[in-house]
Amino acid sequence: MIPWFGNVLVLSSVTLVESEHVRFMERNIPMRTQRLFGILALAFTLGLVAAACADDDATTTTQVATTTTTTAAPAEEMVESMDIVDTAIAAGTFETLAAALTAADLVDTLKGEGPYTVFAPTDDAFAALPEGTLDGLLADIPALSDILLYHVVAGAVDAETVVGLDSATTVQGSDITIEVVDGGVVLNGVTMVVTTDIQASNGIIHVIDGVLLP
Repeated sequence: MIPWFGNVLVLSSVTLVESEHVRFMERNIPMRTQRLFGILALAFTLGLVAAACADDDATTTTQVATTTTTTAAPAEEMVESMDIVDTAIAAGTFETLAAALTAADLVDTLKGEGPYTVFAPTDDAFAALPEGTLDGLLADIPALSDILLYHVVAGAVDAETVVGLDSATTVQGSDITIEVVDGGVVLNGVTMVVTTDIQASNGIIHVIDGVLLP
């Protein structure tokens, strides 16, 4: 039976053999050759390290490429502009105008391709009409249609164009007079344009503070 220190004996023997091998190499192989072996061994080791690094880089590149292949669609491509009628309804201040367009059966017209420019009276503008005027118009659809179409101009006429005009012919057939007073646009001498260039898919809305009468 080998005593507990047998492993130490074996290791000592191996170490002795290796030492003898080294001394043999030193005695029998020229120093230049030994250096060449050392250089080759170093080059081989560096080659293994470089190959390992290259594999890591390739893996990283593949992972990056994989994570960048999916892109989100631009938000503007997923949202479509509303038409003139829907834009007016969404604003929340043109409920009377929307009701009048429905009564006059003009909703589909202003939802059409256009383009149109609408001078849109607010709810407050309709409320400022003499008492009984709006009810009388709702009872007289042809007259109501004439007044509503008198607020519509064919084509997309933005504010920059409006200020250069003296008048504009409406879809109803009559003209609206236009003038610039103290930097603001006044229609028919009394009605102010209070907000301009509200864009819709089929035209432009300019908000006015009064109801235009032909």
